[in-house]
Amino acid sequence: MVIMALFCLFIPACSINKMAMKSVSNALTKEGSSAVFTSDSDPKLVGDALPFAIKMYESLLAANPGHQGLLRTTGSLYVMYANAFVQKPAEQLPRTSFKERQAEMERAKKLYLRGVELLYRSLELNKNDVTSLYWTAVGGVSAYSLDPLDIDLGIRIEEFLALVIRAYELDPDFNSGALDDFLLLFYASVPEISGGDKAKAEIHYRRALEKSKGLLASPYVSYAQAVSIPGQDYDTFKECLEAALAIDPDADPANRLVNIINQRKARYLLDSASQFFINIGADDFDWDYEDWDDEDW
Repeated sequence: MVIMALFCLFIPACSINKMAMKSVSNALTKEGSSAVFTSDSDPKLVGDALPFAIKMYESLLAANPGHQGLLRTTGSLYVMYANAFVQKPAEQLPRTSFKERQAEMERAKKLYLRGVELLYRSLELNKNDVTSLYWTAVGGVSAYSLDPLDIDLGIRIEEFLALVIRAYELDPDFNSGALDDFLLLFYASVPEISGGDKAKAEIHYRRALEKSKGLLASPYVSYAQAVSIPGQDYDTFKECLEAALAIDPDADPANRLVNIINQRKARYLLDSASQFFINIGADDFDWDYEDWDDEDW
């Protein structure tokens, strides 16, 4: 009888525990929950905090493996972290740090793919979830961009594009033109034989600027890198990056961190233009980077 009584007490306790776990998971993954990261003004603070946050979400996910919000949030955080705090800093390492750069790029690829795996599980629960569609494609294409010799990823490029096209059909204005920014990069960077299309890149660039209302630096940076550099158009390159730097991050609080990170990239690209343009030398710049303090970076 004692054993039966304990058993009966244990069942409600388990149910309460599961309910509490689900309640916490719902609260942490509700719409707008990522703003705690994207609205911050301190990239280092967020970069240091994200690994712990990701592992916390994974702990919740282990106890609640079918929770779509956890799958989507954890997967997207992996992709965000890989892009903003692993790949971007690695790209800005000096050429003499080749081994370190390569190691970080390989790490970024692995993080992207960990995110993609979780996001695909999210899509199994809801194939029309725009956020999961978007971040899955971002993670997959980004991983491939770091290792174009990865045949398995290469043959999935059309699959990733299809995810974004589907997301565009469902919500073309998603996240202030994020889908257009993705398509700008995709169509400008991919060879024509794989779906690249310069005309479509121009269209999506204009749409991204329109939908972001000029408050996001990312379309300008994307165009400068994906279109102006290959086209060796330094004037447009400089114009775009100066426009990105002129944006006030506080004008769009929800994307404050995103703008700060993209403005750092804009500064790096301007400072390194002689590496990308064959007819530009270091003496052609009027940027006084020696006057910048640590807060600029």
